Amino acid sequence: MSGKASAVFNHLAIYVADLKTSLDFYTQIIGLDTVPEPFHDGKHAWLDMGNKTKLHIIQGPGEKKVYFQNNHCCLSVASVDDFIAKLESNKIEYANAKGEKHSFTKRVDGIKQVFFQDPDGYWVEINDDSE
Repeated sequence: MSGKASAVFNHLAIYVADLKTSLDFYTQIIGLDTVPEPFHDGKHAWLDMGNKTKLHIIQGPGEKKVYFQNNHCCLSVASVDDFIAKLESNKIEYANAKGEKHSFTKRVDGIKQVFFQDPDGYWVEINDDSE
């Protein structure tokens, strides 16, 4: 084996009730940048998640589903404290790893993390950038 991974992560696709609402959330709250959208049909949006990874948002049916916190996407930021302030100023509920509202987790390695849901109920974790 050459040491190179046989597969690398390319994108995460989520099915959403309202494309514009989700696009606004991921660009304005989380801070992801859009990238060219190949389909040009008004039903897709693509966002850059860094390291050649993309988030693919797909317009779907209007019904919401229930998701578990342990099934989440994680992104790192320079300051979890600053990000929590942004969540609070936008009145977005957040919790720690145990689901306790308005709290964050400090892992044994010192990394802070916070969990919240996007407009469709998908869970997102934000943690300190350890790099």
